[in-house]
Amino acid sequence: MIDWNAIDTVLLDMDGTLLDLHFDNYFWLTHLPQKYAQARGIPQEQATEEVLSQVKSHEGTLNWYCLDFWSAALKLNVGELKREVQHKIQIRPYVEGFLKTLQAKNKKLVLITNAHEDSLNLKMEVTQIDRWLDVVISSHQFRYPKENQLFWETLSEVEPFDPHRTLFIDDTVRILKAAQIYGIKHLLCIHQPDSQQSRFVDEFPAIHHFDEIMP
Repeated sequence: MIDWNAIDTVLLDMDGTLLDLHFDNYFWLTHLPQKYAQARGIPQEQATEEVLSQVKSHEGTLNWYCLDFWSAALKLNVGELKREVQHKIQIRPYVEGFLKTLQAKNKKLVLITNAHEDSLNLKMEVTQIDRWLDVVISSHQFRYPKENQLFWETLSEVEPFDPHRTLFIDDTVRILKAAQIYGIKHLLCIHQPDSQQSRFVDEFPAIHHFDEIMP
């Protein structure tokens, strides 16, 4: 599926790609609504509906990923609430071997995530996957999410790469489409980003785990 001789740079998403998306889904769909219900003194079902309605209205924007924004909007310390369930943060299968192998083959490994810096720091603290990466970038540094072409333009200025010799792996189709529009040649999706939920992708070439494309 991948001609590694044609790849110099590997751009990697974090949540749902290197890390199990179950943590994030559990946090936003279960843990945060529970805390919101307790703080407001309202039923769990109502809290879930209110939180998800607000979250959905910002989907695809930088606010959607911003813990500071949600802390202010929901009047809760979202960063601290994430730490309460940090035991659910898990590296996806074969990730360590995959990154070590690419590192040994002198591929440039760049993590690009829409995660807010606080969330990114927590996940690096728990997993320490940054030891196998050359560069770690949050889109909040650029003030544009990966869905926006200005993210890709800024990335190419900060960390220059040849789009024709770059592989980008992400679990979100709309983000892969943005990368495709920018001109990145090699694109790969993840079938099942959340280990607890089944999903199949057909818009882009996709894998279940990294052992399928191990050099």
